[in-house]
Amino acid sequence: MTASLRERWTSGRSLRFRVTALVLLVVALALVVIGVAVDLSLDAQLRRDQQSRLDDRAARAGLLVASGTTGASLVDAVDGQGIRAVLLDASGRRVVGPTDDPGLPGRPPRDGHGPPGRASRDLARVVGVPDGTRLVLTVEPGENVAVLARLRVVMIGVGALGLGAVAVALLAVVRVALRPLDDMTVLANDIAAGDRGRRLHPERTDTELGRTAAAFDGMLDALETAQLRAEDAAAEARSSEARTRRFLSDAAHELRTPVTGVQTLAESLVRHPDADLARRERIATTLVRETRRAGALVADMLELARIEDGAPLDRREVDLAELAAAEAERTRLLAPALTVLVAGPPTRVLGDPSRIAQVLANLLENARRHGPADGTVRLEVGTDGAQAVLDVVDEGPGIPAADRERVFDRLVRLDDARTRDAGGAGLGLPIARALARAHGGDLRVVENEPGARLRLTLPAAR
Repeated sequence: MTASLRERWTSGRSLRFRVTALVLLVVALALVVIGVAVDLSLDAQLRRDQQSRLDDRAARAGLLVASGTTGASLVDAVDGQGIRAVLLDASGRRVVGPTDDPGLPGRPPRDGHGPPGRASRDLARVVGVPDGTRLVLTVEPGENVAVLARLRVVMIGVGALGLGAVAVALLAVVRVALRPLDDMTVLANDIAAGDRGRRLHPERTDTELGRTAAAFDGMLDALETAQLRAEDAAAEARSSEARTRRFLSDAAHELRTPVTGVQTLAESLVRHPDADLARRERIATTLVRETRRAGALVADMLELARIEDGAPLDRREVDLAELAAAEAERTRLLAPALTVLVAGPPTRVLGDPSRIAQVLANLLENARRHGPADGTVRLEVGTDGAQAVLDVVDEGPGIPAADRERVFDRLVRLDDARTRDAGGAGLGLPIARALARAHGGDLRVVENEPGARLRLTLPAAR
């Protein structure tokens, strides 16, 4: 039953209406309680006043009786001003006094005001007279009723006016107090329309609505953060899928030539089982070379994929100049006719020594392939602010300005620089740049004449 009443009360009614109605109901109940209390208090006070006047009039009557006043003179002397006097004989019959019965002791008054018994006895006084008669003093019937009736009319009028004033004040106060809720509604509609950067920013958070507004802002921040994370995750998933597809496409494209070569050589061995030994040896040698080429290609592509997916780095402080010198010595052993020079002071960087060495090896291999066999390759180590810098300079044909970014795309070969047979698979520079960026640095081609200059930058150790 209570739940049903609550449901009917809240159904279809706004919070502003419910708050105003409840407060008005409480105020009305308070006014009723106050009115009843005032009515009862005034009634009691009027009765006390009547009893006091009766006592005073009875004392006066006693003095008059003591002075010898009796009969009509006694009645006229004490009758009036809300007090009625009646002289009764020993049998209770009226001797002198008003003809209308004001209500004698032990009987209720005619107008029915006040309960019989003790209440009516409290509002009557009896004074004995020496001639055997009794003087009965009572209050005017209906005297208190008229006063209380006027008071009730005044209280009802004042209460109605007060309720009206309270209702008007409540509407204004509730409108101001619930304005944050209206702001939340407007904000929610704006966010639904696409303006997701708006917030309430309450001035005070130590109130109920302030805490609600702060919680609302926190919820929006959490939702926006979750949405950004979801969008980042979706973008990362799309990027990963694109890398996977590109890897498969590149692998299929690049493996087609060595696989076709292996297939052709294998078919030649099958079709000519009686070929001379020298030819069979040439075919087998070429078959091994093509197989190694395919294996190296697959290894490079897998390496690039691991780097792009965020392979872990064993970071530590290393000397970039020392790593450059070690890689230069290795290149001299692989190409004795090539001159490799290293210049620059010791430069500490924070990185994975093996990965940085791999970058340098790829850059030196690129320089060796592009330059003359008996040329010179220079490694220049230095610093630029908070970055360590290493330039690899060769004496080759250089890289045109239009191709200085394209050379870092996977499986790209510049037609005038090298052929497929003379060069690698086109993954050395992409792998080197990916490793440099994984360290927080970069690899790019800078202006240089003649030859090419590739600049590696890494964060310097602090």
